[in-house]
Formats: sequence, structure tokens, C-alpha cells
Amino acid sequence: MTAPLRSFTDDGPWEVRPDAMAWRAGLDGVRAEARARVPGLVRRRRLPPVGRLAVTAAVLVLAVAGWAATERRRGATVSRTGISRRLRRACERLGPTYIKLGQVISAGQGILPDELVAEFGLLRDRVPAEPYEQVRRVVEEAFGRSLDEVFGRFDPTPVAAASIAQVHLATLASGAEVAVKVQRPGIGRAVRRDLAVMAWLAPLLARRLDVLQVVNLPAVIELFAETVVEELDFRLEAENMLDIAVVLDRAGQGSIVVPRPHPALVTERVLVMERMEGFAFSDVAGMRAAGVDTAGVVRACLVSVLEGAMIYGVFHGDLHGGNLLVRRDGRVALLDYGITGRLDDRRRTVFLRMLLAAMAGDHRAVLAGYQQLGAIPAGADLDAFMAEIPVDRPVGAGADGDEMVAEMRRVTKALVRHGTRLPKELMLFMKDFMFIDGAIGTLAPDLDVLGEMLEVSQYFLGRHGARIASEIGSDAAGVELDPSSWAVSMGVEESRRSLTHTEIRHQRKELRATLSRAERRRGRRAR
Repeated sequence: MTAPLRSFTDDGPWEVRPDAMAWRAGLDGVRAEARARVPGLVRRRRLPPVGRLAVTAAVLVLAVAGWAATERRRGATVSRTGISRRLRRACERLGPTYIKLGQVISAGQGILPDELVAEFGLLRDRVPAEPYEQVRRVVEEAFGRSLDEVFGRFDPTPVAAASIAQVHLATLASGAEVAVKVQRPGIGRAVRRDLAVMAWLAPLLARRLDVLQVVNLPAVIELFAETVVEELDFRLEAENMLDIAVVLDRAGQGSIVVPRPHPALVTERVLVMERMEGFAFSDVAGMRAAGVDTAGVVRACLVSVLEGAMIYGVFHGDLHGGNLLVRRDGRVALLDYGITGRLDDRRRTVFLRMLLAAMAGDHRAVLAGYQQLGAIPAGADLDAFMAEIPVDRPVGAGADGDEMVAEMRRVTKALVRHGTRLPKELMLFMKDFMFIDGAIGTLAPDLDVLGEMLEVSQYFLGRHGARIASEIGSDAAGVELDPSSWAVSMGVEESRRSLTHTEIRHQRKELRATLSRAERRRGRRAR
């Protein structure tokens, strides 16, 4: 690898020479060891960790009881806002592991209630910060010298505070402006304790709730443990930054920028990196005033995830607004590499086949891919699956409220009966796409989604057709794109050739309202 890569800034504060970075020594073994610890962390013990379980239950019960006594009686919107706020505060009180669960919830734009997504979104960068003296102690222990010897200036107030760490702006003694990520004291012990509680509860909940069986809650906890364990070592995060930078460079993706990790100032608990500046992802007005193509920003995120996962097997696994800045030149500065998706060649090839099948509207082939990944049992009859479960259209499309509720319940039971599971390999990928879906609504609500899907598909096939042909024996040029199938899957007529995100959002709002009215009617009849 030579520097600078196209995925770095043109005028960085230092040169990136990976072979000369001492902190990279032995990281393959460190990563393997971290993953090897996961089974022990999520193994269900005969008895639960009673103390922590009691604290968790007490905090959650108090949150729900407070909501039931107040906001619940004051109307639907006030009620949803109230319970969302109380649950977010409960997560903050319970600590880092629960905060990270809240962060996963905040990625559900367009699927979960707006109030819940907005409230849990505060867990991204408004988590209570650690006192400066504790931060200073962590930094000095990590580097073995006083903070003043390393930094000419160190802002005691963090610019962001999240579950695992917080970020401070600083200036090195050399004058280079940097961002410093500092791990919270005692975080490793807290994570192990809370994972033990989750591992004990997950099978109980999964057996009793159909929807959790479909989600495969124990696998979610296992993936959660894997990501958290790797996040606890910032050397692995710095290595992720280098790997993603190489992938973006090989893909010719000049629209994404990766901050440089420092050649020497990287340890298990402290990471010094190049400081990035730009518009916050929510500052749409600022971007447009600067002439930034906001639709292009969304496209860059989408293409980077697709190419990373399908072609190179490495992609950023935690896209959200707090991890992105948009520079004045329109390039997206991608931050926070604690969670990175990594696919071996077999899974990557399966993903690639599924993508081509989706582009062509071949729903059975997509299901076959899910089966190969373990989402559908190996012996399941895919034709019977398709007969029971509407894989080519939204659940309940065209039905009235009561019919829609009944259809959704029927489909959920069918998924459970067929042994459907969501394997952990798909979760990061799907979470990224949930964010991108929400980002379209924020940055480019009038973007023609169907037209964009066609354009991105043509780009992907044109740029990577030869590689696809060599890897899976399929001529990408011969893939017939099927926009009519995409339209039907979004709940509109197959003849439709344009569909904006504003229209999709309106459909989702109407769907939620229809379901809400139907549930109220069912409740009144039950009484």
C-alpha cells in the first residue's frame, strides 16, 4: 500500500506507511482472540446474574410505570414520545451495553415510530461524558507520559460522547490538529456483565415472542458481543480504517474520505486520528447553500456499502448521521470504524448472487441466497415458502386495516413455522441500508428512488461486470434489470417508473395509521 490513497485527504498532517506503524504488530492474532472470547461471553449460564438482572428489571419497570401513569393517557403522539424518552433515559442509566442497543434502534428510520428513532438517536452523541480528569488519566496511562507532553492543546469538553468512548479535539505538539478517541474507564467489565444478562434473557424471550424468533435474538446478542469486543480495542479500529481506505481506493471511490490514524499514537484505549471538518449530516440547508449535491452524498454511501460487501468483502458496518460529515467539495468524511463488516469469499459470493437476482427481480433466487446464508433452513421448500409469504410485494398490500393486521400476523407465524432466522452476517448490511433509506428522506426526499436504483444497478454491472463473470460464472452484461418488479415490491403499480422518497414516506405513514386504526377497532371489539 502506498500513500496517499485517493480515499485520504490530499493534504493530510502525516504520511500513512502501514509497515512502519508499530501498533499494527500482531493484530490478526488480536482480532482472532477477541472473536474467540465471544462464545464464552454469550454462553447461557444455569443461573442468571441476579444482581445485575434485578437492577435492569427495576430500571425498566420504573420507566414503563412512569409512562403508564402520565403520558400514556394523553394521546398517541404524546404517549409514544413519552415512552421513547423514558426508555432512552433507562438505557443511559443502565450503561454502555444498553446504550448500544438503543443505537441499533435509532437506525430504524421508516420502520420504527419516528418518536422512538428520534429519541434513541440522542444516544449517538449526547451520552453523558466522563469527567475530564478520568479522560486525562486514561490518555496518560495509554501513552506512558503526561498529556501535556503529547498535546499542545487538549479540549477538556468532548465533541461527542457515545457508549464506548468519547472524542476530544486536540493539537499535537507538532501543531497538527487531531481528534482523540478515549475509551470510557471500566467499560470492558461493564460490557461483560451486561452481556451475561442479555445472554440469559434472550432464549426466554425468543421462545415466547414470534417476532423475536424471526429476528433470532440469541444471534443478535452474539453479533452484538462480537462488535463490542472488537470495539474495545482501538488498534483494531485503526486497522479497519486502513482496510476500508484500501477498498475505497481499489474501487475508485473518490467520493468517500477516511481519516488517517496516527503512525504512533494508537493504543488499545486511545486512538489519535486526523481531524475532519464538514457539514453535519443533518445540515441540509448548509450543504445546499455550498452547492453540495445531496443526492450524490446518498449515492456515495450506497455504492460504498455495495462495493465493499459484494466485491471486496469489507464495509463500514455502522453508518449513521453522527458518523458522517459532508465536506464543501461534496466528499463524505466517514468516521468511527469500530464496527466493520467482513465477509469471507463464500458469503461474499452468495451476497453477490443475491444482488444480481434482486436486480433482475428473481425473488426465488434471492430466497435461495438467504437459504445458503442460513436465514432459511437448508431443507425448506422455497416454492412453498413463496406461496405462503409475499416476497415480491409488501405484506398486506391492497388490504384494509383489519385484513392487513391479520395478514401480518399470518406471515409472522409462517416465518416461524418455516424456521426462518436472520443470520448475523446480514444484520450490519441491513442496518446500513436502513440508514441510507432514511438519509434519502433527509437529503434527497424528491429523489426518484426507482430511477436511482436503475442507475446504481447499471453502474455496478458496468464497472464490475468482468469480475462478477469470473467469480460466479455469470455474464453481468446479460442480466436483465426489472424495474417493474421493484415497483411492485414497493407497493405501487408495475407500470410505475418513478417513485420519490416523499411518496414512499407518505405510504408508510398511511400504513402506520391504518394499522393503528385497525388495532383500536380490534381492542374495542375485544372489550
